[in-house]
Amino acid sequence: MEIPVDGRLAGMTIREVLTRELGFSSNLIKKLKFSENGILVDGAFVTVRHVLREGERLTLSTEDREEDVSPYLIPVDLPVEILYEDEWITAVNKPPDMPAHPSQGHRLDTLANALAWRYRDRIYVFRPVNRLDRDTSGCMLTSNTKDASYKMYAAMTGGLIRKEYLAVLDGIPREREGVLRSFMRRKPDSVIERQECACEDEGAREAVTEYRVLSASDGHALVSARPVTGRTHQLRVQFAGIGCPITGDSLYGEASPLIARHALHSVRTAFPHPMTGETIRVEAPLPPDMTGLVDALGLTE
Repeated sequence: MEIPVDGRLAGMTIREVLTRELGFSSNLIKKLKFSENGILVDGAFVTVRHVLREGERLTLSTEDREEDVSPYLIPVDLPVEILYEDEWITAVNKPPDMPAHPSQGHRLDTLANALAWRYRDRIYVFRPVNRLDRDTSGCMLTSNTKDASYKMYAAMTGGLIRKEYLAVLDGIPREREGVLRSFMRRKPDSVIERQECACEDEGAREAVTEYRVLSASDGHALVSARPVTGRTHQLRVQFAGIGCPITGDSLYGEASPLIARHALHSVRTAFPHPMTGETIRVEAPLPPDMTGLVDALGLTE
């Protein structure tokens, strides 16, 4: 990244530019300080205390290098719909039954494989901003650069990335709209399942979800859900906790003959662009298996 120093930046230290103007985290600044050619002014090494002068050129080594690439990530030509894409961010409509990243038994069928293929002509590091379960479909964000990754992480932890899900429930919530508040933790003796618990239990973290019933029919409901917090399996656990598990969720409810997965879809996401601050909104239409389920149950979007 090269930054020409103009009158606005002149007189500022490099640390001030990195924190105030670029929003870099302390961790990213530390990496730049201790990496070869991490921070240069007019091609010469300087410290973050250097005071910039108009006409100088500040160079930051934020580009990915070959050693940053995972040797286990194999590019595979898999279909994936791109919702938004630029130098810093890619937003995709992740299909159901596609894991986000490789794991045991899933080496060549993941979103990471698909994006590694899409960006095969350059050095590519897979950096998910938010993660979706394998069977959850819809909007998923990835960062394409180191600096974008740090900024998107800060936006996520700061509650600046807003997500909306659509879910079909086995059961109808008593209140047509409301807020689900509970504490969650990993279920003892399980690496996958989560459970609601008392606030004083070890590992307990608060989970908050806003929801609204969009349609209800014959013991089922279509709901819009906006997670305020980002706990693992949050929506699945909390809806099961009020007696309305997500349809097809065999882990927290029951399998369904009408859909081969849990009926949960990330339909909309809004986020601040990591470089411009502009609010970007992306939307992913319901996939065929969920539209078929909604029709079969007599629900309407």
